[in-house]
Amino acid sequence: MTQLTLALAQIDIAFGQPEQNYQTVADAVAEAARKKADVVVLPEMWNTGYDLEHLETLADPDGLRTQTFLSDLARHYHLTIVGGSVATAENEHFFNRSLTLDAQGHLLASYAKAHLFRLMNEEKFITAGSEADHFTLAVPASVAICYDLRFPEWFRRMASDGTQLFFLPAEWPTPRLLQFGALLTARAIENQAFVVAVNRVGQDPGNDFGGQSQVIDPFGKRLLQLDDQPQVGIVTIDLDQIAAARQQIPVFTDRRPELY
Repeated sequence: MTQLTLALAQIDIAFGQPEQNYQTVADAVAEAARKKADVVVLPEMWNTGYDLEHLETLADPDGLRTQTFLSDLARHYHLTIVGGSVATAENEHFFNRSLTLDAQGHLLASYAKAHLFRLMNEEKFITAGSEADHFTLAVPASVAICYDLRFPEWFRRMASDGTQLFFLPAEWPTPRLLQFGALLTARAIENQAFVVAVNRVGQDPGNDFGGQSQVIDPFGKRLLQLDDQPQVGIVTIDLDQIAAARQQIPVFTDRRPELY
C-alpha cells in the first residue's frame, strides 16, 4: 500500500496584504508539520488575493520571494509544498502561478494558470499560461488552478500524459460551491485519479469564499470535505486505489481519440 498524508491549508487571505499572507501560510505549514503531513496544499493567489489593480506593487517579481519562502519551509519541516498559486510579475506580464517544492526545498514544478476567469476580470490583468506541469509524488501529479476545473479537456490531456493525482488551488466563490463539488467529483471519476482541491475562506471587496476544500478518490468517493472556517485538514490517501479503479473500468484503453 502506497499512502500520502495530505494537509489542506484552507486559509483566509488578506486582500492586497502580502506580508500578512506570508505569515498566515507559514503558520499553516507549521500546523501541517505538527499533524505529520507528507504534503501541504495551499489555495489560489494567496499572496495578494484578487487585488489585481495593484499588481504592479504587489506581485512577486519572478516568483523569487515565494520560491525562497516555500523552499525554506519545505526544508525546515521536511514536507512537500504544493504552493497553491501566487501573483507573479515576469517580463512585464503578470501570472497566476503555482510553485511546487519537494521536501528538500527543490522546485518540482511551475504552472501558470491557463484559463482566466472573466467574472473576476482576471483576463484584464493576468497573462494565461499554455503549458501543463507534471511532477512525481509517488505517482505522476499535476496542478490546475480554480477556473481550469471547468475545462475537462485540460484534465484529460494531463491524464493522458500520465497524471494520476491532481491538485486544484482555488478562490471559488460561495454561490457556486455546489458546482465546485460536482466538477471535482466528475474530474476524479472520468480520469480515475485523485483530486485534491484547496479553496480559501473569508471575503474580498467583491466576493465571499466558503471553503469546502476536499479530496476525491478515483471512484468518486469524497474522503475529506472541510467547512467554511480557516483550518488545516488532514487526510491519508491510498494511491493503490488508482490502479484499482483503472483495472475495474479500463477507460484509457477504451478511449477512441480519433473520434474526438
